[in-house]
Amino acid sequence: MSAVDFDINAQARSDVGKGASRRLRREGKVPAVLYGAGKDAVSLALDHDEIFHHLEHEAFYSHILSVKVDGKAQKAVLKDVQRHPAKPKIQHVDFQRVSETDTIHMHVPLHFIGEEVAPGVKAGGLISHLMTGVDINCLAKDLPEYIEVDVSALETGDAIHLSHIKLPKGVEIPALAQGPDHDLPVVSIHAPKGGAADEEEAGEAAPAAEGGE
Repeated sequence: MSAVDFDINAQARSDVGKGASRRLRREGKVPAVLYGAGKDAVSLALDHDEIFHHLEHEAFYSHILSVKVDGKAQKAVLKDVQRHPAKPKIQHVDFQRVSETDTIHMHVPLHFIGEEVAPGVKAGGLISHLMTGVDINCLAKDLPEYIEVDVSALETGDAIHLSHIKLPKGVEIPALAQGPDHDLPVVSIHAPKGGAADEEEAGEAAPAAEGGE
């Protein structure tokens, strides 16, 4: 896993509400909130360009972050981002405080490896990524940046389900506790659909049958 660190510089703010948020955005700031860990929620102001740059990194969404509020660092995870519907602008950000002993629920990305050597791919099969991420429970200290899914042994017609994923230590997929119906496929290899060549041949044969008048 990557050892990327993300520091977010924030200022506590007392002016809240839609009007205050609009003023912040005009000043190149983003309204945000930091909550959780049994402490009061704190309204924050972030630098728009800084948070926008952080959000371009996949790891930012599944990482323990350091939110520095007026210079004092607090560990947190990203819980929600509101984006402008038409412009490349961040409207609001939610952070949840965490400690290493907190159990957290997060959505982490899946990284697929071994596709180029999978027997099904070598035989002409096509890979279908049925999920790109998965919801997990774990202690904050065990939060993985991503989870690898090895497809190198898949034949055509094979699939990997949630229960087949090799999870890092301390990580659970809560959906699996809800029964076999929730053990959904994550990735599969299937044969390419045929029929195009047959249709062309049929199209060429049809006029020949008309000609003998």
